Amino acid sequence: MKLREKLQSHPDYEKYTQLIDQIDTEAPPQIVYSYRCHHPINESEKKLGIFSGSFNPITVAHIKMIEEACKYFQLDEMLLLLAKSNVDKEVFGLSLADRIIILNRYAEEQEHVSVGISSHGRYIDKVDALKRIYPLDTEFYFIVGYDTLVRIFDPKYYNDIHTELQHLFSQCKFIVANRDNVDIKTIRHFMSQASNLPYSSCVSYLTLPDVYAGISSTDVRQRLLDEKPISHLVPSFVVEMLASEFLSL
Repeated sequence: MKLREKLQSHPDYEKYTQLIDQIDTEAPPQIVYSYRCHHPINESEKKLGIFSGSFNPITVAHIKMIEEACKYFQLDEMLLLLAKSNVDKEVFGLSLADRIIILNRYAEEQEHVSVGISSHGRYIDKVDALKRIYPLDTEFYFIVGYDTLVRIFDPKYYNDIHTELQHLFSQCKFIVANRDNVDIKTIRHFMSQASNLPYSSCVSYLTLPDVYAGISSTDVRQRLLDEKPISHLVPSFVVEMLASEFLSL
């Protein structure tokens, strides 16, 4: 079966499709929950981790990043965020509704993990939307990989990069994880460049073991297309949920 085929048999599929349709990407930035955790942030001066990605699908590397970030940075809530309008990527692989269903399934088994949909893709817009739905003085920590960090400093995404970056980093911090071919030393070197150095105090580092650093959703999708096993790359519940869609897992 094709990777784009949907999990339309899920009882909540239509509900999430309607939720996505109601989000206006032309209106001011907004974030809508598809699942709110058992113990959400409801008072000021708490720490919110925001892991914004395609999760197409979620992998064991994603989950390791969530667990390590929550542990080492003492986050009070983790928000997994999908963007209806992404600044870079076209929608490919699993549909947005499919991914919501899968992320909700993961979050339901956690104490402090929520799932949301953002109308906009830029981090500066996500911060503006988060400020509307979280208490005053909530500390925002975005969890990203090196490739995303590089895009944050790319002038093509801004009208006035210096003004907008100052606005962004005055309201949030970033936790950056290594990838297969990019270690923490390389990330620190990137942040030491003259144009990036003023924001380096707002960037922390998360070292993933090599076994996780090399895993990507792209590899999972390719293995599905090649009818190769993925059970070592994704949580067991993902294999179960995709079992009806793909012939070889």
